[in-house]
Amino acid sequence: MTSGDLSPLPDDYAQVLASLKDRVREARITAQRRVNTELISLYWGIGQQILAHQDNQGWGAGVIRRLAEDLGTEFPLMKGFSQRNLQYMRTMASAWGPESNVPQLVAQLPWGHIRTILDKAETPQARDWYAAAVEFGWSRNVLLNMMMNRSMERTGTAPSNFRQHLAAMDSELAQQVAKDPYAFEFLGLSGEVAERDLEQALMDRIVETLRELGPGFAFVGRQVHMEVDGDDLYIDLLFFHVEQLRYFVIELKTGKFQPEFAGKLNFYVALVDDKLRRQAHAPTVGILICGSKNDHTVRYALGRSTSPMAVAAYTYDQLTNEDRAILPPEEQLTAALDTLPE
Repeated sequence: MTSGDLSPLPDDYAQVLASLKDRVREARITAQRRVNTELISLYWGIGQQILAHQDNQGWGAGVIRRLAEDLGTEFPLMKGFSQRNLQYMRTMASAWGPESNVPQLVAQLPWGHIRTILDKAETPQARDWYAAAVEFGWSRNVLLNMMMNRSMERTGTAPSNFRQHLAAMDSELAQQVAKDPYAFEFLGLSGEVAERDLEQALMDRIVETLRELGPGFAFVGRQVHMEVDGDDLYIDLLFFHVEQLRYFVIELKTGKFQPEFAGKLNFYVALVDDKLRRQAHAPTVGILICGSKNDHTVRYALGRSTSPMAVAAYTYDQLTNEDRAILPPEEQLTAALDTLPE
């Protein structure tokens, strides 16, 4: 049937076309992944050979430079054989060695992400943590941001009462997502802000907000209305964690933590547990995010709470408008990052 044929299409044509489009997209993604895996495997093998010859034959920078020139001459269409890139290959093999094959954790990563991790990760634990986190779709710019904001170091550090109110494994899972402090620099706020303004800013940048909360969070609603025997109540922010299968109630306070804040959050967690939680769901968890806190006061307050909760502080950009105006825009910084020489 040609494009000019006006004969009626079969009833199932649209369904078949949609199915074929999906197959083509999946095949393209699979092919891209395979190409990337093969490339990283190649780089891994080159890095291992360089590492071995440096140890056994004393190869120095001059030999690496000559190797880069010779490989570049032999394969002029491949841009990955610069001296700098060969040094990265050697560093990768050293950092994640001594396996003969590239570790699965590394094989799936884009090369630019690997270089960023090698540049910025300070410990083997950090290398593995950020390498695993990339699978959640972080771009290289997001990865760099998370590393600069020390996302790993902040994750799981919020004071909580999870051990007192959740089973051991459940407690550990909940603790893993409770950061302290939360880094809200992406909001572009400065000075003191009202709670409603902070909440609105988080909603206006919901993609970045979900990213800062961590993998697995899905947004349910803001100012979620609940009614208790005629009393109207409103939860600041409600999320659902699709991996842990639980609701997260988040309350925002721009001032210093006060013990009565824990009582209100305790009530909201119990309310969501009673009205929204289903049989297949894990117990609801509450996180109070405030401007500042005294950890001793927090622990006293949490010790009296009957619901699983954590308390964390937050930070945001304190630059003045004048200072912010002279900084290059985010798009320009991203473009500069992506044009770094290979």
